[in-house]
Amino acid sequence: MIAYKQPVTRQDIENIRQVNSDSVVLTLLNKNLICEVGRRETLGRPLLYGTTEQFLSFFGINSLADLPPLEQFAANENAQTEEKLILPI
Repeated sequence: MIAYKQPVTRQDIENIRQVNSDSVVLTLLNKNLICEVGRRETLGRPLLYGTTEQFLSFFGINSLADLPPLEQFAANENAQTEEKLILPI
């Protein structure tokens, strides 16, 4: 989600994922897939995160424009949710 919505704060990530994002953000920082890109000009000035060149290299893309459409992930998630709702007879 960071790649599609950047720059984002931890709170932005938590609002999207609906779970605590501390460990995810720390892991991505440690792997150099995201980095701090500034601070949001709001109360508390939270850190903003964005993707790195290492992120592009890791996923084998040249730019963020090469990412698949976000809608593709939403369609896949909906299909998986529907599959879970089908009960075996």
